[in-house]
Amino acid sequence: MRARTVRSTAIIVGWLGWGMVLAGCAKHADFLQTRDQLSTIAKTQDQDHQRVDAMVRRLEAIERSKDSKDIKDIDVTKSRFDDMTARVQKLESRLAKLEEAVSQSAAKADASSDPRAAKAAKSTPPVDAVVTASGITPTSAFNLAYNDYLSGKYELSVAGFQRFIKDFPGTSLTPNAQYWLGEAYYNLKDYGRAIQSFDYLVAEYPGNEKMPAALYKLGLATAEIGDLARSRKNLKRVLEEFPSSDESKLAKHKLAELR
Repeated sequence: MRARTVRSTAIIVGWLGWGMVLAGCAKHADFLQTRDQLSTIAKTQDQDHQRVDAMVRRLEAIERSKDSKDIKDIDVTKSRFDDMTARVQKLESRLAKLEEAVSQSAAKADASSDPRAAKAAKSTPPVDAVVTASGITPTSAFNLAYNDYLSGKYELSVAGFQRFIKDFPGTSLTPNAQYWLGEAYYNLKDYGRAIQSFDYLVAEYPGNEKMPAALYKLGLATAEIGDLARSRKNLKRVLEEFPSSDESKLAKHKLAELR
């Protein structure tokens, strides 16, 4: 989750730093106010994302459990998950609107500022402040696809994450998009493509925070297609390489089922 916090901070600093150069001191107070709003929403959003991910793992564990007490917890956990999902979606909507406002302010300032200053600012755009021809930022594009996933619209989510990876191949959100693309395929029971997505993440982003989750889901997906040897291999990697992760407990449980 530290990656999300860093990414959110980078977006905030990047947009506002670029805008400040363009707008000059006259707009300083406006940008400071917007910066504070973005910072607060981004931090809250990151915390809620952590809670959503934790609830997803909890639901997976409960649904695989034969403990009657855990089974009784399913309705309560799902209710909390739905509430948290709605909260995340509202925060993402607010964040996207603020990003758009900052973008528009920067564009207006660009039109009225000194040409030489504007040229200098354009030459060094912030990494995560890239926009497509349609004007959408990486954060907004990711959130659209992620919201579709949380809402159970997996086919739309697949299309959204594929488009994100194509439009923003080098951002800090790209590994996350690759992971959730695999999750969307998995929920559609398209295990072959899910395996491809998780495999790509493991091979290309070995140090990413999604590694234990990707290896665990590889274990599940390969088990679904009957490749039990590969399933055990991936699940054992979770235990050996990420013993303190939440996925380690799930992997241990799944390994016990496969024996």
